Amino acid sequence: MANFLDPAILFFLFGAFAGAVKSNLEIPPQIARFLSLYLLMALGLKGGFALHKSGFTTEIALSLGLAIFLAILIPIIGYQILRTKLNTFDAAAVAATYGSVSAVTFITATQ
Repeated sequence: MANFLDPAILFFLFGAFAGAVKSNLEIPPQIARFLSLYLLMALGLKGGFALHKSGFTTEIALSLGLAIFLAILIPIIGYQILRTKLNTFDAAAVAATYGSVSAVTFITATQ
């Protein structure tokens, strides 16, 4: 039950609910920027505390190394593929988005 009180989970659930009921909810850009920074800091702190608690092992170092490698490799491959279909700016934006998401997904899956 405590997991449902995590801010990241609550934002996701409330966002999904607002979309499901076709709400005209609009978040001002300044608040959206603050929320993005808050979520990044909250996830980073939570990960840092968990890493401190578990200790830095060889398995964790390998997982982090692979995640960094994927965070670099996937955007490069994605950009090369996407620039044949999109303009340079859009190809770079989409590739960077999928690269960062895949790295976070990889880290989450290994944990």
